[in-house]
Amino acid sequence: MAVPKRKMSRSNTRHRRARWKASAPGLVPVTVDGVTLRVPPHLVAAYRRGLLRPED
Repeated sequence: MAVPKRKMSRSNTRHRRARWKASAPGLVPVTVDGVTLRVPPHLVAAYRRGLLRPED
């Protein structure tokens, strides 16, 4: 495991951490019961099988 040789300043640490942000998932259009929904790609199969129901 890599171990830093010197202490990183608080300013550099916070500047580095600020770049790590979660991004919104890309949504895929899916038609269920004649209604087009936009859902995350990993849930497409569940919506098509009827395991998840669209919220009205």
